[in-house]
Amino acid sequence: MKHFAVFLPMLDEEKSQTYRSEHLDYLAAVRSQGHIFANGRFTDGAGGLVIYRANTLEEVQAFVNQDPYVIHKARGFEIHEWDIVIADK
Repeated sequence: MKHFAVFLPMLDEEKSQTYRSEHLDYLAAVRSQGHIFANGRFTDGAGGLVIYRANTLEEVQAFVNQDPYVIHKARGFEIHEWDIVIADK
């Protein structure tokens, strides 16, 4: 599987608060299917990042299109395939 970094820039703070629990529930469901490597918010309020595991860009686009943050226009999105390199200890 490939990794895809999805930046979710803030569009509407109020909507982000309103749909936060739906967004987190959605990510938990996708994570349980093995399609999320990591996720989290940016502490400066700029938005958040989700690292998806998928075979194709189209598969990730389908996940993103179902995210409540995207559906309700609380967040925008950018998708980039990520050639991940993990540091040695």
